[in-house]
Amino acid sequence: MLREVVSNEWFTIFIVLGLVLVTLSKFLFENRFKDFLLVIGNSKYLKIYSRDQKFIDGFDTLMFLNLLISVSIFSFIAYSELVLPSEFDLTLFVKVLFAIGALILIKVLLERLLASLFEIDELIDAYLFQKTSYLNYSGFVLLPINILLIYSITPSKPLIYTVIGLVLLINLIGFITSFKKHQKLIFDNLFYFILYLCALEIGPYLILYKLITDYNA
Repeated sequence: MLREVVSNEWFTIFIVLGLVLVTLSKFLFENRFKDFLLVIGNSKYLKIYSRDQKFIDGFDTLMFLNLLISVSIFSFIAYSELVLPSEFDLTLFVKVLFAIGALILIKVLLERLLASLFEIDELIDAYLFQKTSYLNYSGFVLLPINILLIYSITPSKPLIYTVIGLVLLINLIGFITSFKKHQKLIFDNLFYFILYLCALEIGPYLILYKLITDYNA
């Protein structure tokens, strides 16, 4: 019982931190936050804010930090339910959080590098903004879901798979939206775009899956 209370205390701290980050996003970027909430099925957000992309963007940074926290919490819950029941370990949790952050940031840097090499910067910049926006939206959606899974609803395998499916659906919608918007540019650079997808979208997750399965073997 004591261990469960300690775990929930740490979860509470990180969830509150996520709520603070989202609240700051709403307070500091009120109009953008309102548009962000409607990003699913509405290209207004992507059209308006993709033109004002910055390498370091305040709104995206705040939402990205919430994404890291939300995904890390859900990953812990999912692992405990689907793979091996585990007690909360703060050191491990922080490592997971930093690993997820490092993976995403390294991928973005490599994607920008390859875009420059293949001379498809315009296409990849638009795609990265779309992908980042939908990833951040996934983190936003996971925040209340994590609260429910920790304090209200008992996690189960069907529920975990449903949440995973929801997150995948959100990002699939983002990919389709981006594809439809830039399909002419994509078809003009189809070979390089497919090469990019295989190298930096599919490959890393296959490697990650292999590492996880080997770790649990």
